[in-house]
Amino acid sequence: MFWKKKRLSYQLTYEQPLNTPIRDLSIIVFDTEATGFAVGADDRLIEIGAVQVDGLTVTDQTFQTYVNPERDIPKDITELTGIQMKDVEGAPTAIEAIESFYQYMETSNSIGWVGHYLAFDVLVLKKELKREKFSFDEPLGIDTLDLIGYLSPSWDMQDLEHYARTFGTNIYKRHSALGDALTTANLYVELLLYLEDRGKTVLGDLIVLTKKDGIYPV
Repeated sequence: MFWKKKRLSYQLTYEQPLNTPIRDLSIIVFDTEATGFAVGADDRLIEIGAVQVDGLTVTDQTFQTYVNPERDIPKDITELTGIQMKDVEGAPTAIEAIESFYQYMETSNSIGWVGHYLAFDVLVLKKELKREKFSFDEPLGIDTLDLIGYLSPSWDMQDLEHYARTFGTNIYKRHSALGDALTTANLYVELLLYLEDRGKTVLGDLIVLTKKDGIYPV
């Protein structure tokens, strides 16, 4: 039997000319928490957190929702994240939560999204959508690890807190989706300042640094 994929009709990326200064861009920084790290297999989404960044300002426009994973949360994940079964039992399903997140993004007029090790968070959303036969439309993505890799090519991949401390930015509640999104947002803004010092000042520069050149419309 063949399944026709369904679509969530939200505009997640608002196009901007490639020469738009990074100080004039709006973007959503987000993070997810899951029941484990095997999200490509059986682990499920349990929280989404996000914050809007306008230019070099982390705004107070935040988003947070718990998600019902329809399975137990392992004890070690509860110890890591603080998320208990009582927090998710009455929470939205994954699709409902992702729709709410997409609605939040749609009203932000952002160019896309930012994450720290973005591929993991994107995979979490993609797998949840795939379970319910929804297609996945991925907006422009910027990974803070790519920006750090450009600024300091010799650095190994480290966790978010390591880089926040290295660059002297605020650290919020760890292993909370909203807390990590806020930490990532502050790190992202600091990285933009370093990039400006290197002459990387426009949207096109960000796209090239994150290996997305050639696919974003002018």
